[in-house]
Amino acid sequence: MKNIVLASALVLGGATGFATTPQTLFFHDGIMDEIFQEEFTEIQTNTLPNNITEAVNKHFTGASIQKAYVNELKEYKLELHLEGAFKTVYADKNGNWIDK
Repeated sequence: MKNIVLASALVLGGATGFATTPQTLFFHDGIMDEIFQEEFTEIQTNTLPNNITEAVNKHFTGASIQKAYVNELKEYKLELHLEGAFKTVYADKNGNWIDK
């Protein structure tokens, strides 16, 4: 009986010790680079490069740019309003479309 109580105490103590131990996170180089590239910051739509606005006008006739975002790689995330629906597209600084 003494052994059961002792074993229970050790199990409970070990479980709480595990729960409070900080875990070290390991990152692979490519994974962290990709995560940082995905962080977009909102910008004013009137500050978009001409290449971007021309590409939107050419490929999405009648669309209006509702919101614009940019990341560290100068990739742009655009929220377009087109025919009563919203569409999110991505472009590089030259106005080339990116699949994400």
